[in-house]
Amino acid sequence: MIKTFRVIAFLEGVSYLLLLFIATPIKHFTDDPTYVKMLGMPHGLLFIAYVIFALVIRSEQKWDVKKTAIILLAAVIPFGTFYIDKKYFSSKKGF
Repeated sequence: MIKTFRVIAFLEGVSYLLLLFIATPIKHFTDDPTYVKMLGMPHGLLFIAYVIFALVIRSEQKWDVKKTAIILLAAVIPFGTFYIDKKYFSSKKGF
């Protein structure tokens, strides 16, 4: 379950960065919303999957409220999911 969460977290983080730093500037500077429309739905689905997996894993791993809040907050901060992966899920840290 954690391996799947890590993949979802990575994809969610990449889709968020693409949306923020590529698609949104293109939309505003060229009045072309194509890329936002292309990336918006996949990012939204990945975000929802990230939250659901985090909550499921929370109960399995018995995370406290603070750790859960940090992991959930990371989904709305650019590069946040990459930080969470390194801090909590890297192979050397473990659980």
